[in-house]
Amino acid sequence: MTGNAQRPPIRIGGVTLAGPVVLAPMAGYTDLPFRRICRRMGAGAVYTELVSVDGLVRGSVQTLHMLSGDPAERPAAAHLYGSDPAVFAEAAAIVERMDRFDWIDINAGCPVPKVVRRGAGAGLLKKPERLFEIVRAVRAAVKLPVTVKTRIGASKDLFNIDDVARGVADAGADALALHARFTVDRHSGPADWETIARIKAGAGRMLVIGNGGVTTPAQAVEFLGRHGVDAVMIGRAAIGNPWFFAQAAAILDGGAAPPPPAPSERRAMMLEHLGAQIEFARTLFQNRRKKVDPEEIASRQFRAHLVKYVSGLPGAAAMRRRLNDVRSPADVEAAMDLALRGGEPAGA
Repeated sequence: MTGNAQRPPIRIGGVTLAGPVVLAPMAGYTDLPFRRICRRMGAGAVYTELVSVDGLVRGSVQTLHMLSGDPAERPAAAHLYGSDPAVFAEAAAIVERMDRFDWIDINAGCPVPKVVRRGAGAGLLKKPERLFEIVRAVRAAVKLPVTVKTRIGASKDLFNIDDVARGVADAGADALALHARFTVDRHSGPADWETIARIKAGAGRMLVIGNGGVTTPAQAVEFLGRHGVDAVMIGRAAIGNPWFFAQAAAILDGGAAPPPPAPSERRAMMLEHLGAQIEFARTLFQNRRKKVDPEEIASRQFRAHLVKYVSGLPGAAAMRRRLNDVRSPADVEAAMDLALRGGEPAGA
């Protein structure tokens, strides 16, 4: 499917997305620096990391920092998780007062065991009435659009997405982002996009965003047409590869995808991302009594991105072997150059 101009605008409530390929919420990855880069590269919308409603209501400094925002990243969603409808409603109202995000997204799909055991994330699939109650509570608490991200079921024995989709629509959700795997599958195995297509066909006014198993920009565009979804959500394929969104946008516009970034462009993006990560860390730690080094913290955090940025390069394996030694911006730069040079040490 090509020709972006032929597609009608995608609206979640009163919010118009910039395009039909959006960045998924990912714990540890979709902080403000990465969201901002992905929006600039063409993501139609971005989502925050998983933000605890309990931490938000308690006023946790760390949680509030996760909800830092920038007009340059919008349209953007605040992606919240928890299990108590009243706390969810209070947290959503706090987000609305921040005036940084365009809608509230309710997580009902995180498969991490400690989240599920608390009845949050994908744990809500086992108690869908609680999920519907959360949607209604948030809907009543804010004027912002309200959406849900979930999975097709907890397992093959609890394959209840048809009932869940009807329930969240009846509760007032404006959109449903659907990961095409069961909770027990985490992120492995084939993604069941036929189920996503079926849910979209019966969704009525509620938008459906497909997620799971999309690895290339061409595949993202193909799935938009083949499965009839309103948008496609990209997660792991975008880590270390924000160019994904520009390539998908080019295909949608009827052209050829731009070539992969040259080493110099890849290096410049990594340095930009690291610099933004350092500044982001400074805003969190600048008022702490205990002095910490934001550069070291940001450099350590950036290692997860760094591995993905250099994936497939001749020197990636050599760099990974030294990853634990990366503790400063200079270490990051040396590591990226090792990967870009094919694993050869400087001056070799």
